Amino acid sequence: MAAVALASAGCTSPSSDRDNGGDHAATGGITAQSQTIDPNAEGPAREIEGARKGGHIELQAEQTPITFDPTDAYALDTNAISRLFLRTPTQLDIRNGKPTLVPDLTDVGTVSDDKLTWTFKLQPGIRYEDGNEVKVEDLAYAIKRSFARDVYAYGPAYQLRYFKDGQTYKGPYRSGDTYSGVATQGTDTLIIRLAQPFADLPFYLTFPMFTPIPQAKDTKQEYRNHPLATGPYMFDTYRAGSKLVLKRNPNWQPETDPVRHQYPDTFTFTWGGDKLRSQTAALDSNGANANTINYEALDASLIPRLKGKEAQLLTGQSSCNYVFQMDSRKIPLEVRKAIAKAFPYDANFKAEGKNDYVAERASTVMPPSTPGYQKYPAVPDLTGTGPGDPEGARKMLEAAGKVGFEISYYYDNTKPIPQQVSQVRADALTKAGFKVKAIGVSTADLRAKTFDYTAPVNADQGPRGWCADWPSGISWFPVLFRSNSVTDGITWGALNDKEFDEKIDAVAGLPTEQATPKWAALDKEALEKYVALPLYYDKSAIVQGTNIGRSVIDPTSSLPVFTSMYLKS
Repeated sequence: MAAVALASAGCTSPSSDRDNGGDHAATGGITAQSQTIDPNAEGPAREIEGARKGGHIELQAEQTPITFDPTDAYALDTNAISRLFLRTPTQLDIRNGKPTLVPDLTDVGTVSDDKLTWTFKLQPGIRYEDGNEVKVEDLAYAIKRSFARDVYAYGPAYQLRYFKDGQTYKGPYRSGDTYSGVATQGTDTLIIRLAQPFADLPFYLTFPMFTPIPQAKDTKQEYRNHPLATGPYMFDTYRAGSKLVLKRNPNWQPETDPVRHQYPDTFTFTWGGDKLRSQTAALDSNGANANTINYEALDASLIPRLKGKEAQLLTGQSSCNYVFQMDSRKIPLEVRKAIAKAFPYDANFKAEGKNDYVAERASTVMPPSTPGYQKYPAVPDLTGTGPGDPEGARKMLEAAGKVGFEISYYYDNTKPIPQQVSQVRADALTKAGFKVKAIGVSTADLRAKTFDYTAPVNADQGPRGWCADWPSGISWFPVLFRSNSVTDGITWGALNDKEFDEKIDAVAGLPTEQATPKWAALDKEALEKYVALPLYYDKSAIVQGTNIGRSVIDPTSSLPVFTSMYLKS
């Protein structure tokens, strides 16, 4: 995933203007998001018209969430599901298809005049699933835990750079409990000290990583098997990789929560099944299948069957962009340009099973939903469209003396679509004069392999897609393109360009309203370095059963807002 930012404060009721975000045609274009805060939002969340309590909702997907340890959570599915059982200092409320920052466990924060100290006030009386009260020290401990990157390598890493002494503190297991970047005052005040201004901090605090964790209950790697709930649901049973059943949390206090609801009795998430079969069953809605949602992107083969069943297709915005990235440490610039010339964008789009309901061709780093996006003239051969030009690419390789240059990458050899995609790419690149080494690995091993930046490959490393954690360029450029991105564990292109670092820092340090129009220039400059080939911006098109009530798409995750779901009968 990626990031989030501040803007104008809204004053509407927390839930009064929610809808499904469907103010555009199902295959319409992506529209810009806003940066909005409502500091006065209060619980309980306004009841959704027509919603009823009770029943069981089944949610299905082929892809398995990586972990439910809040400190290690950064994938879209994990973050979205976690909101059912974890509360955080602040939270995003989806209003008219757009995210608004609201208070959750705390207020939305107050910043000092020098912009380096933030204070957040904890709501009193909030309890965990076991009945014990949430303490401000638990919030501070969760922050300290996030620095244990040797244990929790996959969580977000903004705190390493923005929080005071974030580069030297190694978490409570190695460095102890004393950390200068976080403190508490009294029973209700959390203090976060920064190394540099970070205007988007209140948005960052919506991540599961900032859910409170009592130090005495921290079981390290075992915590992922049953994180302590503060939200409306809690773990009932969990089989990692296959199934999670959530039941009502009797100690959740709706009067303190401006966003979440507790309509169904239970939720069951099952993973690993066939996507097409699951979506077909939800579309047909026979028996219990009427209570199911497959929350993965619509399979293109089902488009002809949507006629007359349009109400079962949940559509909405997304903040994601998918790319084919190239390691700038290992592939020279002239070779990267030749790859862009040869790349079979159209065939790749088809092989990935994409369609106009779920994707829009990309030609930038930031998607159109991100404030500051500009559709500037496309960088040559980075349009996301076309069959590719292998003959032109071969001429470029010949001129550079690089014919036969090896392109190597990992792909999932256990599923047909990744196999098809790999073959399409390999055929096009081979025709252009490259040598292609496609290394097949299992689904279980793919993430670890692609995020190992010391691995013996030079292309298509992770993350292959990136989504704005909140609507701001800060969630793209400092994270993906600064020189520290490799050691932080998330990069596009593994750049080591100090001059570009300085440009990123200069924009990131500006107030939001000044920074927003400046991101587009950095967007274009990043692409001109040819470290990633934009493929497509993601859109949401999700099949649900006929008994699922009016659902809402969260544009920051491209997934349904699970906390607002209910059954019609």
